[in-house]
Amino acid sequence: MIVTATELKTNLGKYLEIARQQDVFITKNGKNIARLTSPSVNKLSVLDSLVGIVPAGSGIDEETIREERLSRQ
Repeated sequence: MIVTATELKTNLGKYLEIARQQDVFITKNGKNIARLTSPSVNKLSVLDSLVGIVPAGSGIDEETIREERLSRQ
């Protein structure tokens, strides 16, 4: 969710509750300046759970993944 700094100041309690479930990005003058995130979600453990998700022998290697990512930019 994206909110302006003014909106955040006006409704802080509301956005603190929302931040328990999803990240809240705060903008000022149209630019991201901060992010509220839940401390209960360990993002590194989520990332670790993704390691090895592509089965070995699937023909997808690191170079293929890198090329695909760069082609999306």
